[in-house]
Amino acid sequence: MLRRHALALPALLLGRPALAQAAYPSRAVSVLSGYAPGGVTDTASRAVSERLGRELGQNFIVENKVGAATAVASTAAAQARPDGYTLLMGTTTLAINPALQPNLTPKEPLKELAPIGPVFTHAFVLHVHPDLPVRNAAELIAWCKANPGKLNFGSSGTGAVNHLAQALFAQRAGIEVTHVPYRGGAPALLDLRTGRIQAMFQAVLEALPTVREGATRGLGVSTLTRDPTMPNLPPLAETLPGFEAVFWQGLFAPAATPQPIIQQLSTALRATNADPALVARMAEQGVILQQGGPAELRGLLERETAMWGNLIRQAGIRAE
Repeated sequence: MLRRHALALPALLLGRPALAQAAYPSRAVSVLSGYAPGGVTDTASRAVSERLGRELGQNFIVENKVGAATAVASTAAAQARPDGYTLLMGTTTLAINPALQPNLTPKEPLKELAPIGPVFTHAFVLHVHPDLPVRNAAELIAWCKANPGKLNFGSSGTGAVNHLAQALFAQRAGIEVTHVPYRGGAPALLDLRTGRIQAMFQAVLEALPTVREGATRGLGVSTLTRDPTMPNLPPLAETLPGFEAVFWQGLFAPAATPQPIIQQLSTALRATNADPALVARMAEQGVILQQGGPAELRGLLERETAMWGNLIRQAGIRAE
């Protein structure tokens, strides 16, 4: 009997760490974002994080770490302890920065971050000043071919996703345009309204008011299908087959985060993005919630890194 108790004691002691270890998540989770508070990206991040927290029974708190083309936030996430308590709302910039600004970290997001799942996409609208004598994308392409370099195409900054959308459009259409970068979308939109520039790719929600009032003319959307916010505009892919240029966001963790935590977060994110109330609320902001897991987000990042990297190198685009 004594021998039996002596053998049992080490087993009990060995079992204590497992018994003492709390289930994930046992405390609040930080969700890092590289964007300032108040914009569509921040609003969507907070809405998804709040719903994700309810799914997992803990607070998921968005922390805005702005700077260096979102590299401040993504670097902090990549270097965080891989325990599931620091996550990243990563965006298209993870696919752009390695080619556009190779000095920024993380230099290899696919190796330094663990994908959890896609969060959302939003489309861009190609809209023009109404004095430009074009009614659709085909007419715009024809006008540009007849007037090479004369179209002033604005963007919110060199290397911004809407600038790269413009560069991709010009490359696929075989046209020459003049890029006019601004410090943000608001001053660019103001100059589009007044005719100082003639065209611009802009997020659906930002372009919607000016298109509705007739201050600009929408020609098409940058997704492969029509956007529910502006259903009357055709996809640009109807003119340029396969053309797609969207802003996307996905949830990431540090690379060495245990797989059970990744899978738990991925399952909860799928449930979050399937919530009908949240889907409807985000659609009003021009944001389309996505379904998918780690494989889908990894595939998206791989494709976009290759596409934008090739475009940046071929077009000779350099950060300001």
